[in-house]
Amino acid sequence: MELLHFIFRLGVVFAIFGFIWGLINIGIKLLTIGRQRQTAEIYILKAVQYLLLVDVTFLICYDNVIPSLNYQSQLVFGAIVLAMYFIGKLQNRQNKQMIFKMYTNGMVQTDFGFNLKAEIGVILLALVAFSLFCYEPNWAFNPLSNWFKNSILDIESTPIFGFIFKVIGFFFLVNILMKVINSVMMLLTGQAFQKRNENDESSRNDENRFDDYEEIQ
Repeated sequence: MELLHFIFRLGVVFAIFGFIWGLINIGIKLLTIGRQRQTAEIYILKAVQYLLLVDVTFLICYDNVIPSLNYQSQLVFGAIVLAMYFIGKLQNRQNKQMIFKMYTNGMVQTDFGFNLKAEIGVILLALVAFSLFCYEPNWAFNPLSNWFKNSILDIESTPIFGFIFKVIGFFFLVNILMKVINSVMMLLTGQAFQKRNENDESSRNDENRFDDYEEIQ
């Protein structure tokens, strides 16, 4: 029960952080209006966003928001939830790009500033930062991360906005539980291994296949 409460609290924190960052992002767009963002600029801002979220998450764990769940457990589960959150964001961007290509039949060539290697790199950087904070907690304390944490806690404590973000946190908890259940079911039924075997067979078939213009020695 304590673990569910902890995941729920992180869902609320993530939702409020996303709201605050969204306002900051709007301000940045207004300052750079009329200029299209480059991919490098997009991922520099995303790296800052993810590092701040990781920092705030660590501070929440450090404050021991769930006293009945020990500090080490909060760090472990915090890292797992962060990884699932980042991977979910990555998959959502991939799906949006695929859906756009389906509707346009590939006629419009655009990546919306999406780069898979850069996306994975930013996620790994954020998770490494969280690990470093676990060994050196003092690195997590700075004016910006403290401001974000205090602002998040203040918004959470307000009657109306707090309730709205708690509803979002509940759905975040449900989403995490569904992902865990689906992963366990795939392992129990062998679907994960079956898909891997199918991919291996298809890759072998591709290697053995040749086209009409291939010279056979």
